[in-house]
Amino acid sequence: MNTTRIELMHRLLSEALEPTSCEIIDEGHLHIGHEGARGGRGHYRIRIASPRFSGLTRIAQHRLVYDALAELMVDEIHAVCVEVVGES
Repeated sequence: MNTTRIELMHRLLSEALEPTSCEIIDEGHLHIGHEGARGGRGHYRIRIASPRFSGLTRIAQHRLVYDALAELMVDEIHAVCVEVVGES
């Protein structure tokens, strides 16, 4: 598990979305040998709740998460599964 990367993801999501809850799970072990994993880029599941999601479509909610993580999506993160919980 790359705790430094997860801590940075938490910080970026907190700054952008002010979540009431945010859980980031490293799922890299499920992708061993996968093309994206070979380069050291991570696979993560994010469970997040934020008042910023209120009234938005699921796609718009996910877009906010991806926008918050944009700088890491270039060469740190290969895949993210987003689960918006509550407050939507």
